[in-house]
Amino acid sequence: MNFAMIRRLLRLNIGLLIYGLAVSMVVNAKVGIPPWDVFAQGISIQLNTSYGVASIIVSVIVLLFWIPLKVKPGIGSIMNAILIGLWADFWTQYLPKMDFYWGNLAMFLLGTCTVAFATGLYITSNLGSGPRDGLILGLTKRLGWKVWQIRTVIEVLVLSIGWVMGGQVREGTLIFAITIGYLMQISLKFFKYKPAAAK
Repeated sequence: MNFAMIRRLLRLNIGLLIYGLAVSMVVNAKVGIPPWDVFAQGISIQLNTSYGVASIIVSVIVLLFWIPLKVKPGIGSIMNAILIGLWADFWTQYLPKMDFYWGNLAMFLLGTCTVAFATGLYITSNLGSGPRDGLILGLTKRLGWKVWQIRTVIEVLVLSIGWVMGGQVREGTLIFAITIGYLMQISLKFFKYKPAAAK
């Protein structure tokens, strides 16, 4: 293993560690969470598991959908599926428990910004997309729809299922949905991300 690969793996793992912290902040703020996290939280409630374990279960299910879509995972895809949930559970025990709304909202907003930062960090390791991103890209290629159409349909679906199972849908869900695209764009620009040319 050469130095360049070691550096990419280090970048990936630091990104996933920070992403786990960010997700833990967003979930534990209890002011609403993103659609996929609503789904994972609903599963955690139904199976009586931690959020992190439920997140891993969701990622594994999504990776299984890659098979018929002929999407090939990278090492980053597998590590993403496993480590974010584990790190989220790890960080939860160290987060402050606040009883006032504005403190929780501040933690949610900081967590949302941190999600974007961590995404830019781990994506620029170029070791494979995350399970959800791969699913969206695979379906886009298979169905011929636009990315935003696929993403909207999937996120409405998982949000609805997660909400029925008890996941929290509040103002934070809307805030995240509106801001995350712009924040991720800033993060990817900061980390000088250059997407591969379309084939």
